[in-house]
Amino acid sequence: MGKRSAKIFNLKGEATGKARLPPVFRTPLRPDVIKRAVIAIQSHRFQPQGRDIFAGKRTTAESRGVGLGIARVSRVKGSQRAAFIPFAVGGRATHPPKVEKKVEKKIPKKEMRLALQSAVAATASKEIVSSRGHVVDEVPDFPLVVVDEIQGLRKTREVRDTFIQLGVWPDIYRVKESRKVRAGKGKMRGRRIKQAVGPLLVIAKNEGVVEAARNVSGVAIVTIDGLNVELLAPGTHPGRLTIWTNSAFQMLDTVFGGRQ
Repeated sequence: MGKRSAKIFNLKGEATGKARLPPVFRTPLRPDVIKRAVIAIQSHRFQPQGRDIFAGKRTTAESRGVGLGIARVSRVKGSQRAAFIPFAVGGRATHPPKVEKKVEKKIPKKEMRLALQSAVAATASKEIVSSRGHVVDEVPDFPLVVVDEIQGLRKTREVRDTFIQLGVWPDIYRVKESRKVRAGKGKMRGRRIKQAVGPLLVIAKNEGVVEAARNVSGVAIVTIDGLNVELLAPGTHPGRLTIWTNSAFQMLDTVFGGRQ
């Protein structure tokens, strides 16, 4: 049957109690469903684009037909210059993006729910989290549940010390070492730096920790009601290193109805 409870750790990394493991953690891993759900979420950020339907067509160019010993391409009247056709300089695009193309992908509600449940369950497996690339050698337990006092931390130093005690700081160090300048034109378009994804902290209520941890590399913080598949499985890969506050952990039964 597997484990039925999770240890609760204080800010010093000491086990102070146990919490019943919500049934959602018994959901089987479904990477195929998770991938579909993440792509659907990402598609909502795609920018619709299209081309002017007359782009490259505002010209007098037309073909002169056969019998002249020249190619039958469209040429500007009074000139030998080709125009209008896709391979001509200033010609129309070959297969331009359509304005009416639907870039937003949809997914059934039940499938999205299954993906979220599966992504939550994946955070409780050390093997899955480790295979995703996280450094978990010093993490004491999976799922990692912490007392609610972590929500009230107000200084970055306090957050750092807590993460060190909980064994997740080596993963944050991995994120720091992964930072690099992007190759290509993305540098000029607000995407200059690339870095790995670090731990996720799931809380019930923000009491200062969001502001305290915003300068810690790779760390994301979300309230339990804002949890989604992309946060738990960035890049469609499940098994993000996740820290649950005790109250958020208890609310999983409410969020998922106390069943798988």
